[in-house]
Amino acid sequence: MKKTAFILFGFVGALLSAQFHISITAKEGFAPKEVYLFTTNGSKDMLVTKLSKTNDQWSFKYPGQYMGMMKAYFPEINYSLNFISENRDVNIKLDTQGSRVSEVLYIDESNKMMDLVQDFQRKQQTILPVLYQMKEFYKPSSAFSQAMDKEISVLTGKLPDVSKYPFITYYTNNYSKFLGKPSTQSGVSQSEIIQFVSHSNEMLETSTLLRPILQDYLSTAGNTEVAVENLLKAVNLETPRGQTVLSELIEIFDTYSMTELKDKYLAEAKNLKCTINDRLASTIKTNDAVALGATFENYIFSKPVKTQARSLYEVKADKKVIVFWSSTCSHCETELPKFIPYYSQMKAKNIEIVGLSLDVDKASYDSKANNYPWINDTELRGWNSTFAERYNVRATPTYYILDKNNKIIAKPDHIADVLENLGLK
Repeated sequence: MKKTAFILFGFVGALLSAQFHISITAKEGFAPKEVYLFTTNGSKDMLVTKLSKTNDQWSFKYPGQYMGMMKAYFPEINYSLNFISENRDVNIKLDTQGSRVSEVLYIDESNKMMDLVQDFQRKQQTILPVLYQMKEFYKPSSAFSQAMDKEISVLTGKLPDVSKYPFITYYTNNYSKFLGKPSTQSGVSQSEIIQFVSHSNEMLETSTLLRPILQDYLSTAGNTEVAVENLLKAVNLETPRGQTVLSELIEIFDTYSMTELKDKYLAEAKNLKCTINDRLASTIKTNDAVALGATFENYIFSKPVKTQARSLYEVKADKKVIVFWSSTCSHCETELPKFIPYYSQMKAKNIEIVGLSLDVDKASYDSKANNYPWINDTELRGWNSTFAERYNVRATPTYYILDKNNKIIAKPDHIADVLENLGLK
């Protein structure tokens, strides 16, 4: 009995210390030199390492065991590549033209299968509903209708056999159950979701399924607060799972401007007496950094327009209006031009506007920023911009008003609130 236990312990220890290699290869001449590798925790990308290119390849030996979604981010071209780990070697080749990735080729068996499965799911979601609609306009006996029947039969059939891939099996089964139902079918009950979230294995955090499942759970709640209390009771806030769920809920409430619920559960998070996991600690820290009365952290400009200042703190004003925006944001397009008639009055009161754009396309950004008389800057990295996470930006436009010492004195929701706060309306 002791010998068996010893052998079992050694086997488990070997599994826990397992390693695998990640290899990404590009064509000669692909300009980017650096890549950041991330794992997943809920809806968060968790940085693992930063790699430099050697002989047109980035190679990394993962130091332990990991099953779940991963991401490679090339900051020099703002390009992200998603892949999975089954705790086996990952091999990816990039077909490139200059600095542009034209095609991603998954060489390893696990990612080939995941790509096949996701392509099948995409077709089920996008093509299948169209085929059902089109069939209504053709006679069943027609050749075209029969061809559609054949394609429908394929898309309503079974997924490829993924039984030897634990993570893909977990992802596909739970995606199909909780998120892949057509609108014509009834969804799962709230009790089923609570049971799943509270008892699922650790792949829930690494699968990217947690956030959308929680959003669906809340969207069907008759009383959101009761639903949240039931869920949090089941997951136990003294566990890492419970704290990750709480963190996700706080961020969902923040994204959808459900301020009272966000504040309530953020306060509950801060009052926990147990050890806090990194995921919840990060949420608390980010929110504290942009709370009323906090000093807004300095930001070093990239290529600002309409200023000689090199950083946010070098912009001298009695008040600053910080605007996070994007040229592709319809609300920004409606709101931001309304500042223009008031800008001369703002300058007379020594009030300055500083726009930080989450754009990715330079031409699109320039066409808007050049028409605004105030300071603007961008990293051209979209939601990968460093300031998005740093300043807790969940939507555009997002506004902060700072005093002359860069303390946050207001967090208006709309331009009308900004103008009223500044005494301009």
